[in-house]
Amino acid sequence: MVKITFPDGSVREYEQGVTGFQIAESISPALARDVVSCGVNGETTELNRPINEDASIALYKFDDEEGKHTFWHTSAHLLAEALQELYPGIQFGFGPAVENGFFYDVMPAEGQTISENDFPKIEEKMRELAKKNEQVLRRDISKADAVKEFTADGQEYKVEHIVEDLEDGTISTYSQGNFTDLCRGPHLVSTGAIKAIKITSVAGAFWRGDAKREQMTRIYGITFPKKKMLDEYLVMLEEAKKRDHRKIGKEMELFMFSDRVGKGLPIWLPKGTQLRLRLQDLLRRLLRPYNYQEVITPGIGGKNLYVTSGHYAHYGKDAFQPIHTPEEDEEYMLKPMNCPHHCEIYAHKPRSYKDLPLRIAEFGTVFRYEKSGELHGLTRVRTFTQDDAHIFVRPEQVKAEFENNIDIILKVFKTFGFDNYEAQISLRDPEDKEKYIGSDDVWEESETAIKEACAEKGLQARVELGEAAFYGPKLDFMVKDAIGRRWQLGTIQVDYNLPNRFKLEYTAEDNSKKTPVMVHRAPFGSLERFTAVLIEHTAGHFPLWLTPDQIAILPISEKYNDYAHKVKAYFDAHDVRSIMDDRNEKIGRKIRDNELKRVPYMVIVGEKEAAEGLVSMRQQGGGEQATMTMEAFAERINNEVADQLKELD
Repeated sequence: MVKITFPDGSVREYEQGVTGFQIAESISPALARDVVSCGVNGETTELNRPINEDASIALYKFDDEEGKHTFWHTSAHLLAEALQELYPGIQFGFGPAVENGFFYDVMPAEGQTISENDFPKIEEKMRELAKKNEQVLRRDISKADAVKEFTADGQEYKVEHIVEDLEDGTISTYSQGNFTDLCRGPHLVSTGAIKAIKITSVAGAFWRGDAKREQMTRIYGITFPKKKMLDEYLVMLEEAKKRDHRKIGKEMELFMFSDRVGKGLPIWLPKGTQLRLRLQDLLRRLLRPYNYQEVITPGIGGKNLYVTSGHYAHYGKDAFQPIHTPEEDEEYMLKPMNCPHHCEIYAHKPRSYKDLPLRIAEFGTVFRYEKSGELHGLTRVRTFTQDDAHIFVRPEQVKAEFENNIDIILKVFKTFGFDNYEAQISLRDPEDKEKYIGSDDVWEESETAIKEACAEKGLQARVELGEAAFYGPKLDFMVKDAIGRRWQLGTIQVDYNLPNRFKLEYTAEDNSKKTPVMVHRAPFGSLERFTAVLIEHTAGHFPLWLTPDQIAILPISEKYNDYAHKVKAYFDAHDVRSIMDDRNEKIGRKIRDNELKRVPYMVIVGEKEAAEGLVSMRQQGGGEQATMTMEAFAERINNEVADQLKELD
């Protein structure tokens, strides 16, 4: 018998060799119908894999993240199986599950192409194969046999992957029907659970992400166990298109891109700059009780700064290449991180234990070399501004500082209506310590501090191994927006390593020299990404205190432009942000155009308003309408803004 421990701590005994599916059946037939994979001792695996020793188990349905990953992983293989039948001679690269579905990189045979026109026949073939309910069979295989089999199949990319990346004794394949793929798993037991299928897009992708290698065809798709779920997802996609921050940003004139300036380099237009500055002002307001000192550091730094910090060795390929000056051996880098500069600020004069915590904050612009195919609006760019801070503390202050920053991040989320969020503790991969710097003792101490801080704040956080930064563990916050999409925003990181590398120290109470601990934190993450998520979450309908234009003044005809200018001058003098639409257009057209710009209020002025010194107010979206004096309306706007800002304190 083996003892199986469930997530609630309960324990049951089963015969040795029991499978996850049999365990689910023993609990209830309904659970057995819904479960798609299981976690055994923290590792996601197939439901038909025998369990031969005492273990902890979690049973995953499609609704669970692990369940979705398993479902979509098998769906990627189903896509490849369909492509193999439809396109003889096609070659396969990699086909993983991703956050929303899956993709497969393929190289069609000479003379073959795959476009959107082919999506219906690919979907139909996938449905046909899924209905066969083919068993998905795992097989461990030697490296020599794997090379032999995939060479015989003409799969050159698979062979290259086996020869260059895989070690003998670690290789497995999964087969369904006539298709076999090189894969570690996990997978569904069979394909019959895949009921609803949609191929979503096709794009180009370089083999192994190397721009010097051949370009493959990347086919994206998504699947569900029920058609209703796919229908709901497609509705969400349509809503996402309407909320696309690139589209809304253009309509509201917030930001732009220019090919002449360069890919992935956003330009903030006047209205977007106003919005960005108000976001910065909000954070400054939230930080007042915590005694932060704001600094400004250069956008470049000497290469040796990043060699010292470890960023050059661990992060160099993601940074822009070093800049060489006329001076021999003098090299600079565009700043990829703010933290090395802040370490130098700490080190520029002696520090005492009385000086700590020392909180250094900066809206620091950094530069990362994102591949052109991965750039996307404001969410993936090559330069962005972090709402960054580095707090230098004594070891006994780490937990309290961590808790303070949890409070700040949750306050930001509450302010913008991000009520649906989850926290993730990202730890070092204990099986691959070469990726990280620092001793085991330092990592254990910092990881324990994060776990204890979350527990004391009552913050439920899931743990992910291998997701830590190279210098320390972190706590990341993922928010779900108004239509259920997941975004990574705020982050807090504990770092015992950079202070050591920079030889930072403070004088302790006993006059000994000690090394401070460094806490990194960014509540927004970056102003660019946060703005993009906020646009899509609100569909561009920002709170009145934040929106660039609070009022649009619309004269009914050119005869009333002079009065409209008088109204605007009054609003300007009373801190109400207004724009005037004095185009020679019909009032209906002006209303429609300003609705598109998401201006919260419109003020319409005509003969009556001009004669009596009034304004006719109309809320965005055809809401409340009323006529009042411009004085009364300005007071209303200012009171509404004051009430909103009061809630932030």
